[in-house]
Amino acid sequence: MTTITRNLPWFLKDLGVAIVGQKCYTSIVENLDFADIDCLKYSLSKGLGLGIVVGGSIMKVPQLLLIVSARSARGLSLTAYVLETLAYAITLAYSYRNEFPFSTYGENLFLTLQNVGITLLIVHYNPPVALAARPSLQRTIVSLQFVIACAVALVTLPHSTIALFQLATLPLSLFSKLPQIRQNYRAQSTGQLSAFAVISQVGGCLARLFTTATEVGDSIVSAGFALALALNVVLGVQMWLYWGKDEKDGLEDGPIGQSEDKEPQHWPSAAHRVEVIVPPASPGRASPRPGNRRWSRKVD
Repeated sequence: MTTITRNLPWFLKDLGVAIVGQKCYTSIVENLDFADIDCLKYSLSKGLGLGIVVGGSIMKVPQLLLIVSARSARGLSLTAYVLETLAYAITLAYSYRNEFPFSTYGENLFLTLQNVGITLLIVHYNPPVALAARPSLQRTIVSLQFVIACAVALVTLPHSTIALFQLATLPLSLFSKLPQIRQNYRAQSTGQLSAFAVISQVGGCLARLFTTATEVGDSIVSAGFALALALNVVLGVQMWLYWGKDEKDGLEDGPIGQSEDKEPQHWPSAAHRVEVIVPPASPGRASPRPGNRRWSRKVD
């Protein structure tokens, strides 16, 4: 077997060396030395990291398609997505400034861009009260101005400030999920929330805890992923509990014209019927009868 692994095509060898380094490539791939625990963990971490980056590039695409196809962002919290996008963007800037390997944070770039798109769609389809009176184009322009301002700030601010912002991603992660969790609980429905996105985030956070501990060793980043994992698990449990349920809108499905707080009326049975007798009209009066015939009284 080593005869094959030592004679792989040059482009595969160069790719492997670029990912795991010459030392670990020689140990794991060429010599098949799986007893080298350090290189095995490092190679596994690199593989998981690259898989997360690729998965992150499409993680929120189903959510985008759900909103566009339904032409509605019902069930999605604007506050949650704004805070989550800020957390992704801060982690991206912090990791890039610290020159961490791209495989340990690359998905944050794609998730930030996808979240910006989802946030713009929420503003378009379900605008907040402050922007509801404005035209759709004006709401989009205001939102893009806010996005550009945040991007410029993260690029130009000093490294020490970005480090403080990274510490702030812990409460940001908490408050970014709580509005969505609260909204799901109140509506007893997850609306247009994508199950694929939630499940992918749970798996991604688990993998990121391993890759961060193996390649970076940053306790702040690890704490952020641990908190995000716990909150995404809560969202996953809500999706399981409320699967297939529509949002409460005050009326339950039932017969037309029947309110949810009133019992249906039942006609009394034959044994309880009350017979009403109408007395005959007096002889001096002519009871009205339908028809076109006219009645007259003879005068003596």
